[in-house]
Amino acid sequence: MNEAAAAKRVHIIQGEFKVVNDPNVVLSTILGSCVAACLRDPVAGVGGMNHFLLPGSASSTSSGGDATRYGVHLMELLINGLLKQGARRDRLEAKIFGGAKTIASFSNVGEQNAAFAMQFLKDEGIPIVGSSTGGDHGRKLEYWPVSGRARQYPLTGAETQRTVALEQRPIRMPPKPAESSIEFF
Repeated sequence: MNEAAAAKRVHIIQGEFKVVNDPNVVLSTILGSCVAACLRDPVAGVGGMNHFLLPGSASSTSSGGDATRYGVHLMELLINGLLKQGARRDRLEAKIFGGAKTIASFSNVGEQNAAFAMQFLKDEGIPIVGSSTGGDHGRKLEYWPVSGRARQYPLTGAETQRTVALEQRPIRMPPKPAESSIEFF
């Protein structure tokens, strides 16, 4: 049986992260200016991926913005998720993907995203063992978190524009449940 047929695919969208310890799982995402950080502990056999839209800082998330859009928030969630699954911080290694400049007339948020991810990992003492950032086209990324293998496919101009359109859509938060006038004692 070939590897692709045996793999269980889990797609990660903007604002999400996933941690797994199953060697048959492949995490995938599509990136334009967004960045995906792929981290793993090769000894514990656990790894994961996140997908963020903006670099962000503690102030951007505390000012009422949607925290799931920001790299600082998703990087912390990914690292903490790995640690909860038995990873050790001193054994983590990273790969960074994405950060394309998909629209020439826009500011280069992709470059800012990639620079943020690299600096964050440097500050945390997590070595970057591979990266593919920048360029002017999007990417489809596949990452096997247990083995650390990664594969990317460049997207055409039209595919990149669709990716950019998806990245720019607001993340929809589920509505809060309606308040009930019933009180339970």
